[in-house]
Amino acid sequence: MKKGLFITFEGADGCGKTTQSKLIQQYLEENGHETLWTREPGSIGLGQRIRELLLFYDGDVSPRCEAFLFLADRSQNIEHVIKPAVEQGKIVICDRHTDSTIAYQGYGRGEDIIQLKYLNELATGGMKPDLTIVFDVSTEIAQLRVGNEKDRMESAGIEFHKKVRQGYLEIAKQEPDRIKVVNADNSIEEVFEDTKKLLDNIINQ
Repeated sequence: MKKGLFITFEGADGCGKTTQSKLIQQYLEENGHETLWTREPGSIGLGQRIRELLLFYDGDVSPRCEAFLFLADRSQNIEHVIKPAVEQGKIVICDRHTDSTIAYQGYGRGEDIIQLKYLNELATGGMKPDLTIVFDVSTEIAQLRVGNEKDRMESAGIEFHKKVRQGYLEIAKQEPDRIKVVNADNSIEEVFEDTKKLLDNIINQ
């Protein structure tokens, strides 16, 4: 059986990664690939309950508690969704993964990045994406795209989201072989073409 692939889509809120992940899934399936789409937080089952807490809980949440909830969701997603699908030969597309924790809770919230990397390793059992695409968009454009109805993370403020964006760009510099940055200020069609090229490159290796 052909080994599957694990692809993650990352970026600040409003970058368009969810739209692109769905377009790419459709493109891959039209070209004969078996795929599975998932997200963090909020995969099937337990992950959906954790997502509700993370995005819509209306009380105070400490940054460390927030990080652990994301990590718990990730551990469940890897073990019960991502790993089995990759082993079955599917191309798994995950909307957010480990880099979100580093960008949001590390660069954004100020939690210790070295500790977060260790915890990510623990949560994933060492499983890493074959390719990560970061959709980079100016914070001002991203905030306009999100609109007025924001969840708890989206409501964190423009300075927080600027830190998150810079965090993603720093992460991409540290792992250029795995992480590719796409200019998401462009139109949906232009971003899709750039994303498609990156996917075709890794599939045809």
